[in-house]
Amino acid sequence: MLEWLEFRYFSRAFGFEIFLGLVALGFAGLGAWLAITLTRRAPATAGFECNEAALVSLGITSREHEVLTHLARGHSNKQIARALSCSPNTVKTHISSLYRKLEAAGRVSAIDKARLLGLIP
Repeated sequence: MLEWLEFRYFSRAFGFEIFLGLVALGFAGLGAWLAITLTRRAPATAGFECNEAALVSLGITSREHEVLTHLARGHSNKQIARALSCSPNTVKTHISSLYRKLEAAGRVSAIDKARLLGLIP
């Protein structure tokens, strides 16, 4: 019985604060749900077709294209080497060749130019 009286006291004394807290909690939940729902992306590879003409005109080999695909997925040189069954030095050689062919200064600019040309999803 005493617990009920304490609850009634707190609910009357701090009714507005409790209501405001519940509304804030509801809006926080709604915001989190909207953020997850609206920022979810569909898989980019669903309808992707590689621009073969750009590959040929730039002189990018099929192995370099595989390395570029792994770069776009965010893999490190060691991960790419393991996936392609080659040494990390070979991967570095392919990457430097890609930089030269795409006229890029680094990984991010190479991936951006490759996406712009339609080489990777």
